[in-house]
Amino acid sequence: MDVLGLVAIGFAAGLASGMVGIGGGVIFVPGLVIFADLGQVDAQATSLFAVIAVVLVGAWRQHGYGNVRLRDAMVVGALSPLGVVVGVVLANEVPERALEVSFALVQVYFAYRLVRRKPEAVEPV
Repeated sequence: MDVLGLVAIGFAAGLASGMVGIGGGVIFVPGLVIFADLGQVDAQATSLFAVIAVVLVGAWRQHGYGNVRLRDAMVVGALSPLGVVVGVVLANEVPERALEVSFALVQVYFAYRLVRRKPEAVEPV
């Protein structure tokens, strides 16, 4: 894959992240596996590094709009590194196909839960 394709994956991940709040990895990982011919573990590792920029810019912009719940962010952020360490060890021990299927199943599960969720009442402006 050429640099232009990687730029397209990065732009799509940033757009989706800023617009609907999904993590850039939701786009990065399958994009790198399918279009850049990376293995699942390599794509996950690359995504973890690349998502740093997406997180920083997205959080900064959303904070400017008053949308960041700092207490919740601090709790999630404080516990995430432990999960990353465990996840990296597991990702290097589990067969790659199992990681691909697991990734897809997690995405389908969250999509299902979002579709089934009742919309919150929106107050008129």
